[in-house]
Amino acid sequence: MNEAGNVTAAGDPVIKGPRRNIPRVDQLRRGFPLIFLVLLIAVFTIMSPRFLSLDNLSTVLEQGTVLLVAALGMTFIIMAGSIDISVGAIVAVSALVAALTADSLGVWAIIPAVAAGALCGLINGLLLAVGKVPSFIATMGTMVVYRGLVLYFTRGAPVSIDDDGFLWTYSDYSWGIPHSVMIGLALAVLAWCIINYTVFGREVRAIGGGERVSILTGIAVTRVKIFMFVLLGALAGMAGLLQGARTMAATSQLGLGLELDVIAAVVVGGTPLTGGLGSIVNTMLGVLIITLLSSGMNMAGVDPYLQNIIKGIVLICAVFVTIDRKKIGIIK
Repeated sequence: MNEAGNVTAAGDPVIKGPRRNIPRVDQLRRGFPLIFLVLLIAVFTIMSPRFLSLDNLSTVLEQGTVLLVAALGMTFIIMAGSIDISVGAIVAVSALVAALTADSLGVWAIIPAVAAGALCGLINGLLLAVGKVPSFIATMGTMVVYRGLVLYFTRGAPVSIDDDGFLWTYSDYSWGIPHSVMIGLALAVLAWCIINYTVFGREVRAIGGGERVSILTGIAVTRVKIFMFVLLGALAGMAGLLQGARTMAATSQLGLGLELDVIAAVVVGGTPLTGGLGSIVNTMLGVLIITLLSSGMNMAGVDPYLQNIIKGIVLICAVFVTIDRKKIGIIK
């Protein structure tokens, strides 16, 4: 005799399948950055006992600051379902502006440097939101333009930064902590607050989740898209300033290839390229992964010509794990 609830309306018995204890895919996506970071630390610690030394960790934090600051802005872009591959060139433009103005403005060279980055971001945003040019194509074109501007004004020669006040503020240490790391962490807290506690942050996430629905709900999509590219440009400008202070010069090659590391850090951190999701904390984990990966490979003596291949494989694996295939009807 069947117990109540074990038969259908027609009197047929309900066949129950075995319960599955397979972890949900969403849980894997959320936990991937932390799991991968722990595995990375374990592997490189085995390969090189010096990997977890305080000196190496301090160097990793300092090296990762420029990547972190740029990746904070990229988180907004990817969370909205767009992309910006001109970020490395914007970093170079801003570093050049900082170098050209540091002697006369000192610490306040931050203003023209960040403004130059924001202007580059504004151009990218207008091309996407007003000109309706896909973000990949628009930023690929501006990447060439911005890099060309740096080459034109420098003629391939480095522009040195000699102002002591500028260098102390943006590249020296206090209490054993690099000023650049302090600045990067402060900007990360600010970006976290913007994403979680402002209307703009909710609108960016909504656009990534469904742009047409966002338009119907009254979100000013054009305005939001322009502002998020300006925000990325300003943060890339800050990254350029910090990198210029760290190297005491602006060069035509500064920031070259940085866009790969920035995008990889955001995606490895769990922000899917399909948009709609994003976390500053996970982006920080992604930055740690990319920075530790580079540092660990150098300490382990990995062939420099293989390192980009390994980074590419890591990026592919991260996209494979984090992408939400339910949001994509056809893969092209």
